[in-house]
Amino acid sequence: MMNTMTPQKLIVAIAVPLEAEHVEAIKAAHPAVTVLYEPDLLPPERYPADHGGDPAFQRTPDQESRYWDMLRSADVLYGFPNENAAGLAEIAARGKVQWIQAMAAGAGGAVKAANLSEAQLQRVTVTSSAGVHGLTLAEFAMMGVLNGFKRTAEMAADQAAKHWPELRTPTRLVSGSNVVITGLGEIGMATARLAGAMGMNVSGTKRTIEPVDGVDTVTDTAGLPGLLANADALINTLPGTPYTEKLINAEVFAAMKPGTVVVNVGRGTVIDEDALLAALDNGQVSYACLDVFAVEPLPASSALWEHPRVMVSPHTSALSVAENRLIAERFIENLSRFQAGGPLLHVVDPVHFY
Repeated sequence: MMNTMTPQKLIVAIAVPLEAEHVEAIKAAHPAVTVLYEPDLLPPERYPADHGGDPAFQRTPDQESRYWDMLRSADVLYGFPNENAAGLAEIAARGKVQWIQAMAAGAGGAVKAANLSEAQLQRVTVTSSAGVHGLTLAEFAMMGVLNGFKRTAEMAADQAAKHWPELRTPTRLVSGSNVVITGLGEIGMATARLAGAMGMNVSGTKRTIEPVDGVDTVTDTAGLPGLLANADALINTLPGTPYTEKLINAEVFAAMKPGTVVVNVGRGTVIDEDALLAALDNGQVSYACLDVFAVEPLPASSALWEHPRVMVSPHTSALSVAENRLIAERFIENLSRFQAGGPLLHVVDPVHFY
């Protein structure tokens, strides 16, 4: 539902930790909008863009009441209440909110977990921060490719053992190699641009097959095995949905050229982790750089932790010191669209939840 109120009556509430400078930027960009911000009701950030804040933070009963009164008075929220699905469910049931700007690029998972009714999904629009993290994720993805091509895991192991190999092993040239990107959305396209700048030949998948600047070949997911036959690296940027679960499975790994480097900056559920371990062991995959996992935190029992050719990153590849500023800038633009009754950027699909 789009807003039809006059700007003077619009109330925005900041539901998650946010630096005062970004709150002031929102106020300055929209002086006719009432922006509610009470930092004493919000947990302190432990690091830049710590949207959940310090888990040790607890509100007093009075603060808890003030927090929810503030949120229930708002037409627009900046962040999910308490930055979780339960908070979203609560405000959708007992607030007047029409639109929520989520902090996560993959906010669809939280929307699905909130188990909102069809009426609530129609009334409350949720927008994600998809695209805000694009360049950060793309840089991380290229780091993963470089790590695999330049054998950094092996060098780190040799250094830890103080071992100087008698025979020098050549590394692989990135320029002129072939990379496949699953998911040519904003993150995928940012990755494609960096890969192309490094001289890589880029192919990828997209739900709608159409020409994409800087990408040599575009297919749907059915064409993925064909692309991988000549690929040197696979980068996944796909979100986690029922349609992408274990999309990269044993059959897909078998279609790869031996020695392929695999990077995942999408969602962990897209890759069948058992099949990945088997592909690492049989040589189809030479190295895997993983920022996301099917279960997070990654269980201590997972073999991925100790595999010598796997980098485990604790779902931090999207984080940067610029994140809060970039999300606030996105919100400022979307707030203008909301007031004008126009389409918002990056609306979470209430059916497929991405």
